[in-house]
Amino acid sequence: MSPAPPPRDRWYVLAVLTVVYSLNIADRFSISTLIEPIREELHLSDSGIAFLTGVALAVFYVTLGIPIADLADRVSRRNILAISIAVWSGMTALCGLAHSYWQLLLARFGVGIGEAGGTPPSTSILADKFPPARRPMALTIFALGACLGAWLGSQVAGEVAERSGWRAAFLVLGVPGLAVALVVALTVREPRRGQLDHSPPAAAGTLGDTVWFITRQRSAVHLLLGGSVATFWSWGLMWWTPTFLQRSHHMTVGQAGQLLGLMHLIAGTAGTLLAALLMARRAAADPRYVTRLLGWVTALTTIPSIALYWVQSRELATVLLWVFVPAVYFYIGPILGLLQNVIPAGMRATACALLLFIANVANLVLAPQLIGWLSDWFAAAFSAGSESLRWALLLLAPTGFWAAWHLWTSGATIREDVARAS
Repeated sequence: MSPAPPPRDRWYVLAVLTVVYSLNIADRFSISTLIEPIREELHLSDSGIAFLTGVALAVFYVTLGIPIADLADRVSRRNILAISIAVWSGMTALCGLAHSYWQLLLARFGVGIGEAGGTPPSTSILADKFPPARRPMALTIFALGACLGAWLGSQVAGEVAERSGWRAAFLVLGVPGLAVALVVALTVREPRRGQLDHSPPAAAGTLGDTVWFITRQRSAVHLLLGGSVATFWSWGLMWWTPTFLQRSHHMTVGQAGQLLGLMHLIAGTAGTLLAALLMARRAAADPRYVTRLLGWVTALTTIPSIALYWVQSRELATVLLWVFVPAVYFYIGPILGLLQNVIPAGMRATACALLLFIANVANLVLAPQLIGWLSDWFAAAFSAGSESLRWALLLLAPTGFWAAWHLWTSGATIREDVARAS
């Protein structure tokens, strides 16, 4: 095990990569905030807009994520990351120049290609900047980028769209990313792989090696499934929540974006920091504490996630959202950190990409498309009108209990699995 990098260096890298993650997340929340004005202009059904905004991104995002991560386990992660940021930022800006369904579809494909190279190299770099006991805390702070990005993609996109149209929102969010790509390329130093682990790093494993190792790590399997179902539940609900507020509670796109943006920034940050505070010391002593806490928090917050789509009062729905939103962020950093600890150094980027592959199929393809189809079906079969989306969301919300079971169960063998990985 090599000496840890200077604190100043590792905290700087953590700050930069957190900004990078925020830009990644901002795109997804901008498109979900802008679903209704885009759908109305392009005359699409709910299932049609779900394909354009979710599936189009996911086609390349989830299929390229694993091969790019496999490459990141072998070559410069910093360079892959810088190129990826430039691609997705440029294509996000091009979404603002689209004037037809096909132009916007092609731009969304490009965003997916770029975003595929974002998170796996970032988490792998951070794993080599922070020692094992500090990784869950560091990656929980990294997850703050999701709160910042959700605020940018919700409030900023909503306000810009209300004043200048949805195309201007994409331009405002896309162009700054090009400068961030340059900062990463020029200032982030590539760390030596496995330099902080307790044993010399093994050579980079193949995709098959990584999958085979994961199948023998019960905790890793449950972390992958728990994280994936949790994103299906939480991010699937949040994908359609701006549209739900606009239809069922008669908000404008700017009002919905402002409300949700503040929730993501304030409540999401609180949930993320609370996770870091609760886990910073106890995680080092016993990772089972983390898995149990994740299970309890996810199960308990599933209850308000159901109720908020049931109640008719805008005020009560707003209160329930304030309770639910912190849970959307609470599990992200801890799961990423725990997964890094149960996987050998040479397989971490690929393992992260596998998690992202399954999770993003769940929250970018299955959840949005399923909700879109169900909403269309309720509207046609029961003449539900604007309330069809409410009933579709109520069917998705209870899946939080499923996620909670996986997260709790991952603790059964996690101490043995950490020892085997190191």
